[in-house]
Amino acid sequence: MMERRRMDAALMVLLLGHLAAALEVPLDLLEGLPQPPTITHQSPKDYIIDPRENIIIHCEAKGKPHPSFSWTRNGTHFDVDEDPHVTLRPHSGTLVVDISRAKADQYESVYQCTARNKHGTAVSNNIVVRQSRSPLWSKEKIKPIVVQEGVSLVLPCQPPAGLPPPIIFWMDNYFQRLPQSNRVSQSLNGDLYFSNVLQEDSRNDYICYARFPYTQTIQQKQPISVKVLSLDAINDTMAAFYNDTDLFSDDPADERKPTLLVPSGPSSSKIVLRGQVLEMECIAEGLPTPDISWTKVSGELPAKRTHFLHYQRTLRIVNVSESDAGDYRCTAKNKMGSVHHNIHIMVKAAPYWISGAPRNLVLAPGENGVLTCRASGTPKPSISWAMNGIPIENSPKDPSRKVEDDTIIFTDVQIGSSAVYQCNISNTYGYLLSNAFVNVLSEPPRVLTPANKVYQVIKNHRALIDCASFGSPIPKITWFKDSRSSTLDGDPYILHDNGTLEIPVAQSHNSGKFTCVARNLLGKEENHVFLEVKEPTRILKQPEYKVVQRGRSAVFQCKVKHDPTLPPVMTWLKDDGELPDDERFEVGADSLTITDVTEMDAGVYTCIMNTTLDHDSASAELTVVEATPTPAVVIERPDSPTDLELTDQKKRSVQLTWTPGDEHNSPIQKFLIQYEDSLHHRGHWHNLTEVPGTRTTAHLKLSPYAHYTFRVLALNAVGLSHPSFPSRMFKTEPAAPDENPTGVEGFGTEHNNLVISWKPLTGLQSNGPGLHYRVMWRQKTVSSDWNMATVANTSKFVVTGTPTFVPYELKVQAVNDHGAAPEPAIAHGYSGEDLPVAAPENVQAMVVNSSLAEVYWDPVPSKLIRGHLKGYKVYYWRERSLHKHNPHHVEKQILTFSGNHSRGKLPGLHPYSLYSFYVKIYNGKGEGPASHTQQFETPEGVPGAPTSLLVTNTDLDSLTLEWSPPHVHNGRITGYTLTYQPVNNSNELGPVEELALPANETSVILSNLRHSTRYKFYLNAKTVRGAGPAISQETVTIMDEALISQLDVDVGTAPPASPFGNVSSSVGEEGALISWEYWGPERNVFVEYKLENSEGEEEWQRESVNGSQNFMLKSLKAGLPYKVRLVTKGHHDQPLHHSQEVSVMVPAVASRQVDIATQGWFIGLMCAIALLILILLIICFIQRNKGGKYPVKEKEDAHTDPEFQPMKDDDCTFGEYSDNEDHKPLKGSRTPSNGTVKREDSDDSLVDYGDGGDGQFNEDGSFIGQYSGKSVSRETAEGHESSEAPSPINAMNSLNSFV
Repeated sequence: MMERRRMDAALMVLLLGHLAAALEVPLDLLEGLPQPPTITHQSPKDYIIDPRENIIIHCEAKGKPHPSFSWTRNGTHFDVDEDPHVTLRPHSGTLVVDISRAKADQYESVYQCTARNKHGTAVSNNIVVRQSRSPLWSKEKIKPIVVQEGVSLVLPCQPPAGLPPPIIFWMDNYFQRLPQSNRVSQSLNGDLYFSNVLQEDSRNDYICYARFPYTQTIQQKQPISVKVLSLDAINDTMAAFYNDTDLFSDDPADERKPTLLVPSGPSSSKIVLRGQVLEMECIAEGLPTPDISWTKVSGELPAKRTHFLHYQRTLRIVNVSESDAGDYRCTAKNKMGSVHHNIHIMVKAAPYWISGAPRNLVLAPGENGVLTCRASGTPKPSISWAMNGIPIENSPKDPSRKVEDDTIIFTDVQIGSSAVYQCNISNTYGYLLSNAFVNVLSEPPRVLTPANKVYQVIKNHRALIDCASFGSPIPKITWFKDSRSSTLDGDPYILHDNGTLEIPVAQSHNSGKFTCVARNLLGKEENHVFLEVKEPTRILKQPEYKVVQRGRSAVFQCKVKHDPTLPPVMTWLKDDGELPDDERFEVGADSLTITDVTEMDAGVYTCIMNTTLDHDSASAELTVVEATPTPAVVIERPDSPTDLELTDQKKRSVQLTWTPGDEHNSPIQKFLIQYEDSLHHRGHWHNLTEVPGTRTTAHLKLSPYAHYTFRVLALNAVGLSHPSFPSRMFKTEPAAPDENPTGVEGFGTEHNNLVISWKPLTGLQSNGPGLHYRVMWRQKTVSSDWNMATVANTSKFVVTGTPTFVPYELKVQAVNDHGAAPEPAIAHGYSGEDLPVAAPENVQAMVVNSSLAEVYWDPVPSKLIRGHLKGYKVYYWRERSLHKHNPHHVEKQILTFSGNHSRGKLPGLHPYSLYSFYVKIYNGKGEGPASHTQQFETPEGVPGAPTSLLVTNTDLDSLTLEWSPPHVHNGRITGYTLTYQPVNNSNELGPVEELALPANETSVILSNLRHSTRYKFYLNAKTVRGAGPAISQETVTIMDEALISQLDVDVGTAPPASPFGNVSSSVGEEGALISWEYWGPERNVFVEYKLENSEGEEEWQRESVNGSQNFMLKSLKAGLPYKVRLVTKGHHDQPLHHSQEVSVMVPAVASRQVDIATQGWFIGLMCAIALLILILLIICFIQRNKGGKYPVKEKEDAHTDPEFQPMKDDDCTFGEYSDNEDHKPLKGSRTPSNGTVKREDSDDSLVDYGDGGDGQFNEDGSFIGQYSGKSVSRETAEGHESSEAPSPINAMNSLNSFV
């Protein structure tokens, strides 16, 4: 019945005729098109999570409009908003569970995501979320294993069940993997199997480790101790119990045939799923060690998918298929016999797609379509359909839809039939869930391939030209080429269903413009693309095998032909690797040169020419041999090249080849190619091009209408060779000019003409006889035809009778007897200029300040300029000062403002002056008329300094100042300001006095001045704008006459009164400090001294004080009295002024003694020493009382524990402490040999304070427990030590055994 239904469905599909192909709506390219939801990303069906991280369950979907999302948990609606720990990512269906405030195991459930919009609903797989688990190993005490040598042994691992299962491996205490072999191997369940044990297998650290991949943690089993005993050792051990009778025979363990340890029995069976990995194992025991082999009873093992592991003990077949089902046999064999085991393999299959998952359908109204959900599995899976997440039998009826087992047939669909269909295929071993939408759209064609896209392909290769399109109904694609005369639907073109046009073997004539047209019932759209067929890359001259002497050069040539429009890249390889990074390797355009060859350079060299589309390569070998002795090397210029030959002759190119001459022990660096054009420049040789010294050919590009003769010169380190003999003449045919004259300009020399000039072509550029020029011109602003004139043998043409300064468009075309050059570019020019006919209007000035004004004007209209506007000129001059009415005869100043300006600034003006100015415009011809003359006045400024300042009539306390007014007034003088102040001997200024003086005064008398004092005066003039700069002067008042009394003595006139006062002295460590006051005008002041009791006329010793009023005398001798005075030179060579004399004596020895007992540092030092002594005494006392009263047996005194080092009595220091054993007594203590402390032995023992607790100390030695009289033997302490090995994750766990 089912087969009948399948046949009916197939017939209906055939009757439907054209069915719409699967089509996806390109949402990223076509905005606004509706589309049902599509799941684009979801978490795996079996989703194991890390309990330490937030749970993220992915669900992403696309559609138009963007879908909304909801979830179910264990089949019921999951309200995300009700759970504070769960959030939904914005614009997404992805769930995020924050486990920082919740436990991960609370969210172990089955989740399903739903994405919906108004066009349909898509659902995700059932996502089973489980938490990864890494449980701890159960604590157990494993007894040591003692076995006889030669027997088999199994060490069980039995790891805790984790999720996912852990990875098992065996290691020792040092975290080194235990060696495995065909005798010792690990089984699939983690147990360690020994086919037979040897004495070398004895060890106490067989440790099984389990690594849990999700949490990246490692758990370890308790170490297993294995001891393998030989028969001799067993007999010696048991002899005492059995009267020296051997328990075992002297023979070793019997050799025996193999026995299978895993699997057990003669046969077994196993189920494996299609696509998974099948692993079968056989582990056998026996002596000698048996070998394992595998066969398939019912066929051959799949060679490419079969692997043997663990020394043939494990057979692994990857990507299992139904053909792998059957019986497999493992055989264990040694010299004593063999044993085998049969394993029957059954292959089951979870559902899998046969022709892929159902594909989305985009249909137009009235179209037909089919959704197919075809899968297989073992056992055969069942198929169920749903629409928008609801079983299809419960969905609204649709007459256009018919379900036939694994197919849904749509006929004459209509708008509103869009939906998402779910296909669920399941059996015992799994399920497949797929979403496929049916989108009913009515859209005109749209071409998605970018317009004007260029496709490039190598000649004789396949060309594919895309025309991606979208539309509903699906558009039909038609291709045209160039003129669109006919469609491209036959040989040599192939049109694919997706619109791509294929040319199986592209040729040069296939290049061009291609047009694709997309049509459906609603319209059409076309797109243009271009195909370029390129020439292939070919190596014309391959590198050749070379034998080169060491120290010489090797040159590999690699001449390549490629398409000129594809940029080539030449790459050289040595032995299929990169060239050595050595400057001796020089890569040329088509060669590789290796200089100073060594033995290391021998090898295979490959040249590869790459373009963006293809490549070609060739190789050659280099052999390096020992160099033969050579005579002294003479380096000379190379010989001339010979045998010049012209080949590959074309209209505008030729191939030149030559044979190099002798290079005379200096490699040729390059060749210079020259030519002579006997038609245009007979007898003149011109450089044409250069090529590297490794090349002997050159492709020369030539010009038409020339008679070429070529020659070649070679260049080495010495110089150029003589030129070669010329080649035969090569005449190029004439042709029309390729280019037009450059530098076309248009200008006028008169106001009514236009001169058109250009740079003429050279004879070589003419390309043919009869060169002349076609000159064309027309007014730019007037619609008129081109005027034309033909000229020859000239580079300019004059057009007369033109309007003044009118723009013209110009063209100059080169023409010869064979035609004209390409259409020339348009140049621009103007006819002749004339002087401007108008002056700037509305000229005015605005004064900015006393020295700056800004001038404004209206620009002259363009039509009145009559030429290229160059700028404006401002002519201005100073008429007179407003202070004086007599005019100034100053030449006019000119400021030029280039360009089209309407203002300008006039700097550097005189304040308080009258200025005149006018403005002119100028062009390339000259200046236009002047504007009306305007005037402006500058405001007052600050005046200049007074012309002079003199001091007259100097008196004891007064003087007279006279001055002259400023030369530059810059306004009306409103007065003067006089400031003055005294200046002392050290140039320090005193208080300032200021006087305001009227403008009409030129002198002033100053009174009440101090006598014998220097004064400084400053005088400046003022206007309403402020004060100007000052003039300064200095003078000194006259000495007081009352101090200059005449004394009638024999020695003559006494010196004038002293200007010094308050002379004092003080004695310090450095000498005598002399201080004084001084009010005299002189600057040269000295300190004089001499011994007080000196006999005779001892001269005064003098030292300059450098303008200060104190001085340190350092030259006085200690213990001697001195007389000291101050002196200065009088005014106008008057006798010396001197101060009164003072007596000074520096003590012989300065008092420096200090009572050390009162110094703080000494007291602190003594206290520190006393404190240290006290601490040492306390420590010695405590140490003696701790163990001194305990009796110690003489035997222990004689046989002291080597690690027991008591405190040394002589220096109160402690012996070194060792912590090798935690249960040994503390160093420095004394304990009886039986481990007890007798109370009666010591009245002050710490036992009195204990109540039975164990004595314990902190890490710093502080007492944390209480002493006890409990006996603890050394053997008991040692028996408590643990044999547990440290963990590789936390080795510190091993310390737990010592607590």
